[in-house]
Amino acid sequence: MAYEFNTLGSLLSDSRIRKIAKDAIRNRDLEVEPVWDKTLSDLKSEQFFSGEIGCGIKRLYEAADTGDWYYPLYSEAECAENEAKKGVSLVWFPSDQTEADHRPFIFLVPGGGFVNVWNLTEGWPIAERFNRCGYHVFVLTYQIQGDEKLLEKDMEDFARALNLVREQQEHFHVNGSDYITCGFSAGGYLICLWNTDMGYPAYGIPKPQASFPVYPVVTLRKDIRYGDPDRASCIRLYGCSLEEAAAREYEILNHVDGFPPSAIFLAAGDELVNPENSKLLARALEERKIPCKLEIGPEGGHGFADGSGMCMAGWTERAIQWFEAL
Repeated sequence: MAYEFNTLGSLLSDSRIRKIAKDAIRNRDLEVEPVWDKTLSDLKSEQFFSGEIGCGIKRLYEAADTGDWYYPLYSEAECAENEAKKGVSLVWFPSDQTEADHRPFIFLVPGGGFVNVWNLTEGWPIAERFNRCGYHVFVLTYQIQGDEKLLEKDMEDFARALNLVREQQEHFHVNGSDYITCGFSAGGYLICLWNTDMGYPAYGIPKPQASFPVYPVVTLRKDIRYGDPDRASCIRLYGCSLEEAAAREYEILNHVDGFPPSAIFLAAGDELVNPENSKLLARALEERKIPCKLEIGPEGGHGFADGSGMCMAGWTERAIQWFEAL
């Protein structure tokens, strides 16, 4: 593995990636954590530090070396007015395969429970995988701060990001209207929410050609969720009570008519997101005759990222193969 014996701190201190390094795990100061001085090899034993992190960092360096890779989504004036928008950005990972120019780009949304954004594991390494498959990738760092209606703000981030790509599509060598969404956990919920009336229809943006939710949350049902959120958490995410949110698009299962073909990936032993989320989503899509693939690894848990070293290894390639066979 690339950089196996380098410490995380030494890799993230590289001057080329200064703009995004602090958001390797957004809202966590890794410099004061023990992981900062651990090698990438040692980090494999840490919870959620899975996947080929070194390959992702190497690919990030390569993108940064082009000098054209980091795109803030809000102006300095907008960030001054609302600090939560500071650092919201896209990172462009172009594939070196010429065929990528004629394929949909992948809009990649890492997870983090709406308190972090795990670019380090579910962003940069996954982009590197999809680049190898011959697809251009944009990784989104979205808003996670604020006391009310956070998910609406994240939909605004989606729209800002996708409109930026559409406006500069010639520069990015893509058709700005042709894209695939891929999201992990909380990011998986967000890409599913984007498929409802709160997402692409509300912003006049074309429907994704496909969607790859990875261990996503899709339902607020009490018999499915692990634990009960308090009112403050509900106000923070939805701007209303859980009951009111369940009557709206936030209950994804009741709003799947606008979904694109979807390939869903998870592991059976997921301890943070009940696997029933993915099973119910697949069933809802199948009932509406929307093409769907559901892959459940027999072992493993939450946060497997690119699946390296376990039964989910190669899921990115399988997702692409499924899409190309549609």
